[in-house]
Amino acid sequence: MGKNLALDGGKPGAQRGTDWWGEARGVFWLVLAVLGFHSLIAKPFYIPSESMMPSLLVGDRLVVSKYAYGYSYVTPTFPILPFIQGRLFGGAPARGDIVIVSHPVVRTDYIKRVIGLPGDTVEMHGGILYLNGRPVGRERLGLRPLRVDANLACDPRHYPGALTRDAAGARVCNVEIIRETLPNGVSYDTIDIGPTRADNFAPLRIPAGHVWLMGDNRDNSADSRAPALGADGAPEGLGGPVPIENIGGRAEFITFSLDGTSSWNPLSWLPALRSGRAGETLRPQGSGG
Repeated sequence: MGKNLALDGGKPGAQRGTDWWGEARGVFWLVLAVLGFHSLIAKPFYIPSESMMPSLLVGDRLVVSKYAYGYSYVTPTFPILPFIQGRLFGGAPARGDIVIVSHPVVRTDYIKRVIGLPGDTVEMHGGILYLNGRPVGRERLGLRPLRVDANLACDPRHYPGALTRDAAGARVCNVEIIRETLPNGVSYDTIDIGPTRADNFAPLRIPAGHVWLMGDNRDNSADSRAPALGADGAPEGLGGPVPIENIGGRAEFITFSLDGTSSWNPLSWLPALRSGRAGETLRPQGSGG
């Protein structure tokens, strides 16, 4: 019997070397596909601040759809484009949508709720929000205990008198909840800690191509009410109405949430999961029209 030859037709026992160029091309196309998906379809987002409490907590992980309002200069995952007016396949956000927005001065992502649309007049007096001269519907729901953990410290500077314990002895942050209902029927819960400077601003007409954005944690949110830059030149709020081009996507649902106790050790991940938050929708209640 003749000797068996190697499958590549070479000499017996011959081995092919690693095709490094082929491996590099494979990695390149994989990275390109991931970046394309993140830029055009959806991407994960991590909540780093308390500005959208009680709807969103620090440690929440969620999915943001990138196609909901079309595409603009902020769509790519990496900030590679200068400001370009307009949107491709564009659509306007609806009142009540939770959106990712790029800061108007520095390319930092914020997450806020759409309150006012182009042509609306928005104002606030004594913590009451007005749209086009009419107060937004408000319903006081009383105190809501939010469980204190490593990602929710209930700092007395931000929530004076709110830190307490429940019947089981667990530390909780008791915050006053007010449910707002916008003119299109969309409802959502906000937090009111009492009178602050952010509770009042004069009537302002939102120009064409802009939206007015606010956080649900009304007294602890740097949003359209706050200047874009602080006295030290660091990013602060959104500096007024925001160009629609700066909207990077719409928040859809929470994938999971962590209480801040996890580490690099995978054994710590499961105990750090907050129960009941996975799969929670972020689309507001109501007509959404």
